[in-house]
Amino acid sequence: IGHGRCYVVFDMVYRYLSFLGFNVKYCRNFTDIDDKLLNKAQKEFGDASRYKEIASRYIDAYHEDMKSLNCVSPDKEPRVTQTIPQIIEFVKGLIDKGAAYELDGSVYFRVRKFEGYGKLSKQDIDDLRAGARIGVDGGKEDPLDFAVWKSEDESVAYQSPWGFGRPGWHIECSAMSRDYFNGTVDIHGGGMDLMFPHHENEIAQSESLHPEPFVKYWMHNAFVRINKEKMSKSLGNFFTLKDILKDFDPMVLRFYFIKHYYRGPLDFSLED
Repeated sequence: IGHGRCYVVFDMVYRYLSFLGFNVKYCRNFTDIDDKLLNKAQKEFGDASRYKEIASRYIDAYHEDMKSLNCVSPDKEPRVTQTIPQIIEFVKGLIDKGAAYELDGSVYFRVRKFEGYGKLSKQDIDDLRAGARIGVDGGKEDPLDFAVWKSEDESVAYQSPWGFGRPGWHIECSAMSRDYFNGTVDIHGGGMDLMFPHHENEIAQSESLHPEPFVKYWMHNAFVRINKEKMSKSLGNFFTLKDILKDFDPMVLRFYFIKHYYRGPLDFSLED
């Protein structure tokens, strides 16, 4: 339901801007290839190459949840696997500009090459450390450099100028945004947990390749919490939308989300 809150928030933004008379282009993308999907396909089918079946199953379930919450469908819902040529061209452009480099079939972004790194999350690059969300690879020029293209086994990968591989998480969103909006995005939304490093990395990639600002306005919604802790799968303290909708009308849940300020944490309570 934490994700449900996010999509209801931005559904309201979309509806309100449309109500005011703006012609809104609304795009929401799907990452339909990543480590988790490959691992789940391997575990479920004994074949990681069937990851698309896993992705489609969850995308269908997601659409059912959005329909139940009365969220308007976006104008465009690109998938990573349908945007591989554009992503490869984006990566090639970063290499040509010296913003990225190839290493053993993977390509990494030079974080320190981008002068404005940290401007969204207000972090000083010299205070950052490579950690769980920024993969550590001893061969990289700098521990902070992140993968925009990952070398991968041919059975679950795409041919590229650097060999078989697949996109890194951050580059997907920059490339799909560029492909659809072809310039500056007016409003980019997402949960607060995406501000760093994901959205920070999107800015760095996009503005390294193109001169104009990547985004005019960023909107980040706060978390749903249980007992003052963020609701998350890793903590095991979460409810799915389907869990809640067994007992409550979807519009009750939608109203519950909307009556809380989007940037403030929501302390979830069944009594409420």
